[in-house]
Amino acid sequence: MPTNTVHPITALTPRLEAALREDTDRRLGNLIAGNINTRYARSSSQLSDFCLAIKDKDVQNDESIISDFRRLVSPTNYESYRPCFEKFNSHPCRSSEVENMFAPGLPIYIPLSSSTSGKKSKQFVKYFRSQPYVGGTPPLHVRTTSLVHTFAYRDPVVVVTDLGEVVKTIPLCNGSTGLVRARNNWSTESDETRMACILPGHVAPWATGFIIHHRSFLLIHALFSLANISLEGINVSFLVIFLDMVHRIEEEWSTLISSIRSGTIPDFEQIGHVRAYLELNMHADPQRADELQRIGPPLSSPGWAQRVWPNLKLCTSVCSGTFAAAIPQARSVLGPNVVLHNPWYICTECLIGRNLNPEDTETFVVVTDELIEFLDMTEEQTHGEVLQAWDLQPGKFYQPVSTTQDGLWRYLIDDVIQAAGFDPRNGLPVFRYSRRKNLEIRLPHALITEADLLSVFYAFSGEDTVEVQEFTAVVDDRKFPMTLGFFVSITGNIGPNVKLARQKAFAALAATSEEHQIAFDIDEFGLPTIRVVKPGTFADYRRWRGESMNVGVGQIKLPAVLTDPKAQEWIAERVMMEL
Repeated sequence: MPTNTVHPITALTPRLEAALREDTDRRLGNLIAGNINTRYARSSSQLSDFCLAIKDKDVQNDESIISDFRRLVSPTNYESYRPCFEKFNSHPCRSSEVENMFAPGLPIYIPLSSSTSGKKSKQFVKYFRSQPYVGGTPPLHVRTTSLVHTFAYRDPVVVVTDLGEVVKTIPLCNGSTGLVRARNNWSTESDETRMACILPGHVAPWATGFIIHHRSFLLIHALFSLANISLEGINVSFLVIFLDMVHRIEEEWSTLISSIRSGTIPDFEQIGHVRAYLELNMHADPQRADELQRIGPPLSSPGWAQRVWPNLKLCTSVCSGTFAAAIPQARSVLGPNVVLHNPWYICTECLIGRNLNPEDTETFVVVTDELIEFLDMTEEQTHGEVLQAWDLQPGKFYQPVSTTQDGLWRYLIDDVIQAAGFDPRNGLPVFRYSRRKNLEIRLPHALITEADLLSVFYAFSGEDTVEVQEFTAVVDDRKFPMTLGFFVSITGNIGPNVKLARQKAFAALAATSEEHQIAFDIDEFGLPTIRVVKPGTFADYRRWRGESMNVGVGQIKLPAVLTDPKAQEWIAERVMMEL
């Protein structure tokens, strides 16, 4: 283990606690001063008591406003935000009605949530930051990266004056798209100047990021990545997107090799609008094609990636929580020497944490970009129970509460985290992701959380039963008694003890709550079911779901709990066997 590994401490020293209190109060004071005069702050019923209490105070210098905020502002949810946001959906969208809505000025982009729960996608607004979000420091420096991110956006919000003159064009896009654009100052107005370029340190032309068709997007990125033997890094939003790309390479191996040999762009779907830009950057390389032909397609041998790219050393992506299920197959493709780097714990609403140690994909430290508070999940959620960073107790579970530069509120994030201690360098809380709060299966006898599902998954997935790459869970009520059902994608062959998979799943589930065993004994609950879907099903789900919701490539995730009946039916039609 590296000598610079940071080990969390279980309690704050007096010096660290004092410094943490001072820094937290300073940040909250800045957020209040920056956003107190916005339309949202002046009109929100959640802030009315607070605004009344501080109306005669100097918000820049009076420290009592900090305690006023904590005492008078209750946690809020999206419904508090929605009426003000709807102003941005007005036609026309007038600057006189939306300027200074949540923060001073106008937003720079509007990110779309991935709607993991199956509900309507939430919309937020993001304002200019002098220091845009960045992830944790990578463990290795890479010079050439395959950046598999979309740069496309939906029909933008056009803000106009009362006379109809355009004031600003605000793109609606994936959260990751907005982040990458903001960090690199890539405006939509200047997109055309970059279309034919391969930016320094990248391998694919800028235009690749404007391919909307999910399969073609992955294949064109794969094409330019395969053509570049010098590749040192791969950067994708989620690790499963990398595996989606690997499987597409497997399917189109001969086509990709032929394209590299001849220097032509294949006739993949829906790339006509960028084909000319792609062709300018595609050059015949028979020698590289021969090298790849000798190596073979991705699933032909373990450690394939390092044979294709001898200098590959880093794969950056979100790979914690349920996304960790993809790590074994990704590791098989990448080989043992490529570092998996999970840079942050982030959601559409805000950035919550960065990785504590570069090669630790599960442990994060709370960021100082925003203000993150905490709701104790062991207590009834009533006003007054929002805790500060120094109040946390290692081992306990909390719901994050965010106040950001994008809005003066105490917004409840629908996640649950587990405190792991404090960073010895600055006292900031260290935590691990536990589960989505709204992704739970409620049965008559018990509640099954995302963390419970992960425990069950790890219990039945293995070489002796069936190696699972991805899963999603449902209530299986096809027959009595109802039970917990899994849809899974698998790698490799069925193991010799596959008949034990359902029993292993039940044993792990019963270990989370004795109520499962009691319900089973009285015939109110059955053994969990496990249905294996056809190869590529979950990749196709991400494509289908993204197209049906008009959400960009890389934003759609496979939820741990699938509640949408249409999505359940779509996946059930692609089952090839049941264990």
